[in-house]
Amino acid sequence: MNKAVKLGHALRTWRDRLDPTAVSVSAGRNRRAPGLRREELAMLAGISVDYIMRLEQGRVGMPSVQTLNALARALRLSELERRHLFVLAGKQPPNGGQVTARITPSVRRLIDQMQGVPLGVYDAIWNLIAWNRPFAALLGDPSEVPERERNVLWSHFHRRPTLVTHEPAQEIRFEQAVVADLRAATVLYPADTRVTDLVDELSEASGRFVELWNSHAVGEHITCTKTVHHPEIGPLAVDCDVLTVPGNDQRVVVFTAPPHTESASELRRVVSTERYRRSK
Repeated sequence: MNKAVKLGHALRTWRDRLDPTAVSVSAGRNRRAPGLRREELAMLAGISVDYIMRLEQGRVGMPSVQTLNALARALRLSELERRHLFVLAGKQPPNGGQVTARITPSVRRLIDQMQGVPLGVYDAIWNLIAWNRPFAALLGDPSEVPERERNVLWSHFHRRPTLVTHEPAQEIRFEQAVVADLRAATVLYPADTRVTDLVDELSEASGRFVELWNSHAVGEHITCTKTVHHPEIGPLAVDCDVLTVPGNDQRVVVFTAPPHTESASELRRVVSTERYRRSK
């Protein structure tokens, strides 16, 4: 699929999702389009209907920066989506940055000092790059896992064996969030081939990934709930809160359990057992 076709697909997807009433367009009756009509987008963006149609069909050269900005405003795109639009049009803002695995001193201190809860650090495309002892006690020692399988998306969409499961609704939300987050990484790090290589690998491995990827959603994965099937203690329901490290888009993921629950008691048991083993 060439860039013009990809751009057209993204524009159709964004147009279809936009509620007409959100941009002061009357929905009316007998409306076939799920979102905005081409005529309505053309009016909002100040562009001809014919040009919108040819853009969506991939039959026109790449639009100007002025046109891209007009489309982004009319479609109510987020900042990450706007940057993604520029990437598709070959006019992405200059960004020669690379995804980094270098742990900053402040994050290293956080890992060292937070020994009361499981904690893992991931890079911008969800490779696990650091963890504390409670993390290994809860989920298994990552050092015993091949490096490729330490990538959250690769492991999930390749259906690798794991101690973690989600309820159906949780899994839907999780998959949508991590794929939208990966899309954001392609916008932020367009020059890093590791990002596009991961997308290609996932596209070959999983139809579900392709379905989500084609939605062109751009966002952040910030929280989820899952069940960890610990080999000694059994199932624990845990919450995962994601904190983003400014400047390099690394993620610190902290695993906790709701207070006053059996899972909270069992999670404390996992951590305290690990502390005992460490002290021996």
